[in-house]
Amino acid sequence: MIQSKNSQDWFGYYKPRPVAKIRLFCFPFAGGNALTYRAWVDKLPEWIDVCPVELPGRGSRLREAPFTAIPPLVLALGKALIPFLEKPYAFFGHSMGALISFELARHFRKNQLPQPVHFFASGHTAPTWPNSHPPIHNLPEYQFIEELRKLNGTPDAVLNNDELMQLLLPVLRADFAMNETYLYSEDRPLDCPISAFGGKDDLDVNRKSLEAWGEQTTGEFSLKILSGDHFFIQSSQQIILHSIEKELSQYTEQMVARRAV
Repeated sequence: MIQSKNSQDWFGYYKPRPVAKIRLFCFPFAGGNALTYRAWVDKLPEWIDVCPVELPGRGSRLREAPFTAIPPLVLALGKALIPFLEKPYAFFGHSMGALISFELARHFRKNQLPQPVHFFASGHTAPTWPNSHPPIHNLPEYQFIEELRKLNGTPDAVLNNDELMQLLLPVLRADFAMNETYLYSEDRPLDCPISAFGGKDDLDVNRKSLEAWGEQTTGEFSLKILSGDHFFIQSSQQIILHSIEKELSQYTEQMVARRAV
């Protein structure tokens, strides 16, 4: 497996903001990449340093083998992100990205590294919630593609392009394997606030499964159900960005107030 030794390679479309007060790491959904968050870099204010995470096997890292399980990915991410923990930071993860960032936060705590000041969990059931769907990552190619079609996250133009699908299938299978083989281990809740987002028409992630994220924090918990299906992250982007800005601004204001005392 080719693996990057450069921490900067773990980000795509990153525009460093040295004067930013807080850093926001954004983790992609299964089959997604840093491109999902490209617009966020310019739409969020200058005081937020947006870091779209680029996982191996996609985007600028196409030649690298993708991870097929969350624990080794978290170990690699844990090493790569250490140089970027010198200022307060938050995590945003959509779908698979929510699980990855949740486990990364627990990994940092276990290793006595700085914790996120806020965790945004989007479009994924809480980690304790049972997966009611049979795994699809090891299905024959035709069946796997048909299951992808049902999820409505991959355009038909892509699904019907054999050449392009041959390029994407290894990453898609690897990502679904990560999600479907994930096992939750008991540990104490995170100390940072958690904000969860869900899609009103998401057939796989219901309100109760999102409310269960509240059990994973000793701090405040909030839940917003937004218009759209599982990929409401696109249709309700502005509402999500507004919520992120609002929550992080409250933290920075508290930080300034503490320094003034």
